[in-house]
Amino acid sequence: MRTWLSRILSWLAAALVGGVYGLAGTIGHSLTWGVVPVGIIVGIIACGAMLVAIRALTHDRGATLAAGLGMLGMVTVISGVGPGGSVVVEDTIWGRIWIYVVAGLVLLAVAWPRLSQPSRPVERTAEPRDPQPIITEIPRG
Repeated sequence: MRTWLSRILSWLAAALVGGVYGLAGTIGHSLTWGVVPVGIIVGIIACGAMLVAIRALTHDRGATLAAGLGMLGMVTVISGVGPGGSVVVEDTIWGRIWIYVVAGLVLLAVAWPRLSQPSRPVERTAEPRDPQPIITEIPRG
């Protein structure tokens, strides 16, 4: 049984890891080799794999949500215009795809049903049991 302190610490660690992945993916999402958007492909795979790993290892939707919020928080923070006027996520199709796909990945990872608990098999007998015999005589005593 996990204590509330370990649960909160795991959520903070997950949020930090999610923020790092969100930051790295947002910075690298615009990389292309010719017409192939390599940065967005690698970023989506990395962020999705990280969310799946946290969900699979912790079996906790809260930790997955914390990682997703950290990821979305970093995407949001560095998507705006910086103090020097620089823009990391431009208003292009790839920038919009990146933001919406990250949000979709977080939603999917948190909402995915728990599949790790096997269902109990129903016990079936080969033949139905005979009911207990009914006593027809009243014992005299």
